[in-house]
Formats: sequence, C-alpha cells, structure tokens
Amino acid sequence: VGPVVPEFSRRNQNQPRGSRQRSGPLGDQPFPGLLSKNLSREELVDALRTAVVDRKGPLVTLNKPQGLPVTGKPGELTLLSVLPELSQSLGLGDRELQVVRASGKETSGLVLLSSCPQMTSRLQKFFIHARRAQRPTATYCAVTNGIPATSEGKIQTALKLEHIDGVNLSVLVKAPSRKDILEGVKKTLSHFRVLATGSGCALVQLQPLTGPG
Repeated sequence: VGPVVPEFSRRNQNQPRGSRQRSGPLGDQPFPGLLSKNLSREELVDALRTAVVDRKGPLVTLNKPQGLPVTGKPGELTLLSVLPELSQSLGLGDRELQVVRASGKETSGLVLLSSCPQMTSRLQKFFIHARRAQRPTATYCAVTNGIPATSEGKIQTALKLEHIDGVNLSVLVKAPSRKDILEGVKKTLSHFRVLATGSGCALVQLQPLTGPG
C-alpha cells in the first residue's frame, strides 16, 4: 500500500469565511495556526493561554502554533521562556509549568505541560520508552482524498522541510537517496486504519510509530 497523504487546501485570502475568519496573534494568516512574527512576550503568553484545550489536575494541554520553538538561545522568545508567565496567567501561583511533550518549531499541535515535577518525570520516561519500543503514544484522524486499497496497514515514507511561501513545511520525499538522508530527510513509519469512507474520501486513524524529528 502506498502512502495516503491528506490534502490540505489554502483558503483564498480574498474570500473570508465569515465566522471562521480569525484575528489576533494567530489569525489573518495564509496558513491557519502559524505564529505571527514580531509578537511581544505579553502577546505570546496571551495567545498560549487562549490556546489551552484541556486542564486536568496538574496537566495542561495547549495547541502550539507552528513557528514557535520549544527551546532556543538565551533571550529568544520560546515556549520554555514564557512558561513562568503562562503559569501565572493560568493561576498556578508558584507551581510553574514544565514541558512534558511538545512538537518542534515547524509543527503545530498539542503540547502537554505539567505543574508537578514528579508527574513530568514519569511521563517523560514513558514517552522515551514507548518511542524506543516503537509503540504509538498519539492517535490522529485525517480525511484523505481517495480511499486506501486496504483498511489497515503501515505507511513508510520520508519527509523533509521545505520553505514554501515563507513557511517551513514538511513535504513528502519519494525514494530518498543516502545523500537525502545525510541532508536531513527523515524516514517515518505510521500505522493507519480506515474508519469510514464516502464520496471518494476516507476518514483514517493514524498512529505514528516514528516521527520526522
């Protein structure tokens, strides 16, 4: 089975979609969820606070925008650098948030934070062991243009970062050479299962076993 790649279309910037149009630090951009440049520290904290999608006990989950690095050089605006202010903004007092799991700068998606050092350590060890054993720790759903030939299987492919319209995006690399691998192309492996089909499309459950990072 060849790789089934979800298709994403860019919204026509000249045709706003009413209530779906957003404004603010993460809105009014060609790629939804892309972090605006030149944000102040206060604006970034506010954007991350509004990006929180779940809170349970000491755990906080937020939707990190693309373009925000987790760590960086001293003085650079990163997720880690604003965690003290974000903790205060969320009313955690002296219980400062720590990063349990987060995607890289070029990727948007859920970030798991914890205000409990013991839980942070236990969860980090769990993710490390699961990655080494190639056990899935996350499940995604995607709508594909086309229906996979089989209802379940594995997708083995390679990805690289490519600069498109001012944004670094992960793109598919077919039959990567040894030179490609040396230049940063990453091989990935994911398990997929078709959940539903209709009108030439499929709802597919995806569980990455390895990642591009």
